[in-house]
Amino acid sequence: MALETFRPSEPLTLGVELELQLVNTHDYDLAPYADDMLRLMRKHDLPGSVVPEITSSMIEISTGVCHSPQQVKEELGQIRDALVRSADQLNIAVVGGGTHPFQQWHERRIYDKPRFKEISALYGYLSKQFTIFGQHVHVGCPDADSALLMLHRMSRYIPHFIALSASSPFVQGHDTAFDSARLNSVYAFPLSGRAPFVLRWSEFEQFFDKMTRTGVVNSMKDFYWDIRPKPEFGTIEIRVFDTPLTIERAAALAAYVQALAAWFLNDAPFTPEEDDYLVYNYNRFQACRFGLDAIYVDPAKGEHLALKDHLLMTLDQVGRHAQSPGAESALNLLRKSVLQGQNDARWLREVQVREQFLAEVSRQASLRFRTDSQTEAAALV
Repeated sequence: MALETFRPSEPLTLGVELELQLVNTHDYDLAPYADDMLRLMRKHDLPGSVVPEITSSMIEISTGVCHSPQQVKEELGQIRDALVRSADQLNIAVVGGGTHPFQQWHERRIYDKPRFKEISALYGYLSKQFTIFGQHVHVGCPDADSALLMLHRMSRYIPHFIALSASSPFVQGHDTAFDSARLNSVYAFPLSGRAPFVLRWSEFEQFFDKMTRTGVVNSMKDFYWDIRPKPEFGTIEIRVFDTPLTIERAAALAAYVQALAAWFLNDAPFTPEEDDYLVYNYNRFQACRFGLDAIYVDPAKGEHLALKDHLLMTLDQVGRHAQSPGAESALNLLRKSVLQGQNDARWLREVQVREQFLAEVSRQASLRFRTDSQTEAAALV
């Protein structure tokens, strides 16, 4: 199969996808209600889309093409409100977070869709363990070569995205000691990790042709890279975010991506190199394990510094590029969370320490998802 032609898109436009948990309201375990939710959601006239995911206790929502973080927040908010109303009709709840705290993978059901069945047949139990929940952010690129340059520049900031969005400390009823344990499940797939270092689309097409000739790849969907190009949309897609607990934080993360992308396009602050990836896996691990308390190794200088410090420095650098509606307040929310060392993983752990009951953690997370900015602001007080 040939690689799709890259269709240029309006630079810096955004698209956001969120994978969400469906839980019952008895013990707050995952519940196989995707079909029922999809049936009810079809009654609403909404932006974007609502689709199933690989197991039947998951659902994915997405915005349309957005021009600002404010638009992202508004569209996700409309979909969220409809989801909450539909869930109330079914006596279930919708929850954010990168992992469910105590679900058992062997109890999951693969959703009845040909691609999901194919994945299950190929990957076995890994497909059910893929009941994890992420946020994907697309950013528009003017042409194919610009998309690859954007992708490799953005890769230096993967630890930022992981630490800011981390919301998966619990797996199968245990504290993993990771802020983002979700990405450990992604890394189990053989075509995960980083994209190959090429900066011209013609070279990427050659790589794709070689991979398809091996018979292990049929389309871009077969790559589970941290960032991948999406030629049919004219975007790059960043895939390392855990699903946040609130819509506002999801929009703030998209705002950060947009500000970084604007900085890259306007200032071309550095040229990526293959050697950037010498510390890529280490930085990625640090962010997954320690979140905002991670160490960041500068790929250009080899300096070790606190990830918090690198984040704050970068927020200063990109601040003047955050010009679209809602961008400034979104970046301020992220700045405040960095200064306070507060991400969703920390919030989840604090609830567990206080309540000593993971079902209650899930219940309180479901209440947080239902509301808007007041809840996010309260979490940072």
